[in-house]
Amino acid sequence: MMDLKFVKSIHSPADLRRLPPESLGALAEEIRSLIKAAVSKNGGHLASNLGIVELTIALHRVFSFDTDRIVWDVGHQCYVHKILTGRWEGFERLRQKGGISGFPDPRESLYDQFSVGHAGTAIATAVGLALGAQLQHTEEKIVAVVGDASIVNGLSFEGLNNTSLLHRQLLIIMNDNSMAIDKTQGAFASYLTHLRLTRSYDDLHRRTKLLVKSLPYVGDAIHDTLGRLKGGLKTTLQGQQKFEQLGIPSYGPVDGHDIPALIQLFQILKEVNHPILLHVQTEKGRGFTLRGSLPVSQSQSLYGDGSDGQFWP
Repeated sequence: MMDLKFVKSIHSPADLRRLPPESLGALAEEIRSLIKAAVSKNGGHLASNLGIVELTIALHRVFSFDTDRIVWDVGHQCYVHKILTGRWEGFERLRQKGGISGFPDPRESLYDQFSVGHAGTAIATAVGLALGAQLQHTEEKIVAVVGDASIVNGLSFEGLNNTSLLHRQLLIIMNDNSMAIDKTQGAFASYLTHLRLTRSYDDLHRRTKLLVKSLPYVGDAIHDTLGRLKGGLKTTLQGQQKFEQLGIPSYGPVDGHDIPALIQLFQILKEVNHPILLHVQTEKGRGFTLRGSLPVSQSQSLYGDGSDGQFWP
């Protein structure tokens, strides 16, 4: 029986926020162990969830998704989210009848906004949620998490286009792990490939620290300072940004496995009262080794069921 000391202490995200910061790395490894055990038994989407562990921990550490809203695209990478929202006890029955669904499901938890499983829907849905909050004058924070393969969908770009209607907070996180059911095609895929090839992990980590250090503390000056970053530091860090042409400020790429840096970024960016996109680079399948981790016969566990176009070779 695996040791899940920190996982077992979490019955809601409020428990996560009470954990000491130095324990979050150990929590991440416990979550990976739980996911590998469940997927090796029942099948499912292994690599996408192993890659998003730190990012999901940081999101739940900063946002309160009992009142705030998070939308996942495609939805297959929600296992960590489910564990952190008190569903770890039933996680061994992942994808089994009467057990935990492999996708977000509002019937399971108030933390799941919609039943989803198709690519390209998160940004447009999040824009709709943000517009509703804008009309109702409510203050909940809205977050969309979308993969690099899903963001090239037509509906995703329609959603990005409609962010111009918003005059309030909306954080779009592009989780860039460079993999889909096949090699991604097109100009945007080529742009992301160029970014990855020209930046080593050490360089990415250094740029993340520099961006975090340069961002302002939360306060009255945040919007002015972010505006100056857009014309100065942001150009130095990133060069030309494709999303600027759609009118949405963007930052990154940043290291998607640096929990302290992600927490600092989210604490700042959640206070920005206009849509913003954060480019986060993650390693799909992080922490997985074939030897001793999963039976070789569990091909479904390794590759996913193919229903959402996601795999990890």
